[in-house]
Parts: sequence; structure tokens; C-alpha cells
Amino acid sequence: MNKKLIIIIFISCLLLVSCKSNELSRYEAEFLRLFDTVTRIVGYDKDEESFREKVQIIHDDLEEYHKLYDIYNDYEGINNIKTINDNAGIKPVEVDKRIIDLLVLSKKMYEETDGYVNIAFGSVLNIWHDYREKSIDNPENAQIPPMDILIEASKHTDISKLIIDEENKTVYLADKKMRLDVGAIAKGYAVQRAADNAIERGFKSILLNVGGNVCAIGAKPNDEKWNVGLQNPKLDEKNPYVYKLLLENESLVSSGNYQRYFMVDGVRYHHIINKDTLMPSNYFDAVSIICEDSGLADALTTALYNMSYEDGLELISKFENVEAVWNFEDESIKYTKNFKKYIQK
Repeated sequence: MNKKLIIIIFISCLLLVSCKSNELSRYEAEFLRLFDTVTRIVGYDKDEESFREKVQIIHDDLEEYHKLYDIYNDYEGINNIKTINDNAGIKPVEVDKRIIDLLVLSKKMYEETDGYVNIAFGSVLNIWHDYREKSIDNPENAQIPPMDILIEASKHTDISKLIIDEENKTVYLADKKMRLDVGAIAKGYAVQRAADNAIERGFKSILLNVGGNVCAIGAKPNDEKWNVGLQNPKLDEKNPYVYKLLLENESLVSSGNYQRYFMVDGVRYHHIINKDTLMPSNYFDAVSIICEDSGLADALTTALYNMSYEDGLELISKFENVEAVWNFEDESIKYTKNFKKYIQK
């Protein structure tokens, strides 16, 4: 067992707590690093060892997806998204089917969201990422990217130049300056695949929370639904949640301006960049989605965050069993008509 894995199991053991419920115990585990965020797992099991085994399986699944979808790091023996980007305009790259499946879904979401979910937008997002990192490290000299640089980068975001050969399992970027960034969908997609694998293995009564991407597997052993808080984007300590929601075999995903951002001259610049303006969107503080598929939820929060409320409402009406919540800057809230059924009374 490698050293990194030992550390993760040790952290999980430290955070295990239990309380009796229907002759099963409630356990919690937490680990860091995957998808650059904190993962928390809550579940009911017969004993600590059984729960820890389940946590390890879920962790290992998520770790594989993390490496495959990473755009910043190389891993020995793995062709990942970074490998595809590094070979833009050079040659097709043979990749794992899990990358092919993600990219095929991403192309579909591009069409269904009128381009507001575009994994080929990496050339623009990379610039914002670099400026954000430099500004966080050196806030006194914080600055935003010049518009001429962003406009030039936006010329290399044509998703039709993402060539996927499903039969040969290769991916090729026909534009050498094009870069993939799967941040709008990859984490939610990975969470759903890990949850599906857990269900196939017979896991029951588990709540996954990967950096705010929440996925409820089943219900609690007493048939009660999982109680999940919808984050207040104002980060108010007295009112940390705008709603308490009840979920069963459903996911809750949010996109907002309150996590990854930097300040320039008193103005907040967050990480969700609008394709039309090449600037951070400013329609809302947050948008959240509830549906059965975490990957779909992840993609739709990005799309809706970049649209007006009216356009977003029209888009969401095209999807069955999908509910949305919009948090506005003035703290007003709007949601789709069936969202109320999820609110804890």
C-alpha cells in the first residue's frame, strides 16, 4: 500500500463516528486532494471495517477519474486530458473509454446548452486561471487579463475541432492552440460514475459530497431521506443554508461566485467565465440543480449560471425531472415549480 493511501485511511479513521439506527451504525469519512477539494462520505453499515472498505472503493474510483480528467498533471502510464492538450495539432491520443464517454457527453451538452457548456474553452479559462493564481499569491499587484489576449484565445475554442474516434478510442485537437477544460462537467460525472459503481456493488445508504457535488445513494435505513443543506452564497455564519433539502437517489450541484475568486480594486472576479463576454458572469450569486444524474447537474449549473434567468428557465424546461434554484445578488431566490417538494418542512 502506498504512503498516500495510508494517509487517507488514517484521516478517515480519525473522523469515524457512530450512532445506532435500525441496528446499523452511522459512519463518516473524509479525505482530501481528489478534484482539488474535500470529499466527505456518510453511510450506515454493520461495523467500522465494512464501512471503511466501502470508502476505500469509492475513493479509488474517484482517484482514477481524477487522474484521467486532470488538465494540469501527468501520471505514469496514463493518457489523460493533459496528454490530449499537450498533443494538440500534433497527433491523436489513445485514451481510456472513460475519457471518451465524458467527451461525447460534453459535446452533447454543448449542443443542448447552445454552447454555454464548452469543454473546448480551455484556452480562455487557462488565462483566467493563471491571472487568478498570480493575483492570489500577490494581491497587491492583482490584475485581470487584458481583453485583447482573451479575444485572441477565444479564436481557439471551436468544439468541432475536437475529433473523437470512438472505435479506436483516440482524441485529437485539430487546432494546436486549442485546450480542453472539463471543469464544467467532470467532477459531477465522476461522482455519478462512482455512485453507480457503488450501487452495482450493493452499497446502500451512502451520501457522497465531493466539494459540494452531493449525491445521495438510497435513503437512510429507516427510509428517511437524506437531509442536505443548500449553501448560502453570502457565507453568512448565522444563516449558512438557504434551504434544507431532502434527497433520495438524487444529486444536488451548485455553481457560484463564492469559492474560487480573486479581488482587483475591490471587485470580485470568480472562475465561471461567460463565452459571450469572456468575463465572469454576474447574473447570480449561485445556481443549483437537483436531478438524478450528478454529471448532468454539474453541466446545467454552469450553463444556467451564464444565462439570464429567463433563458435559463427556458433551457431547464427541456429536461425532465430536473429542478433549479437561482440565488440573486440581492438575496432573492427563484426556483422551478416542482423544487418545493424537496424542501424540508
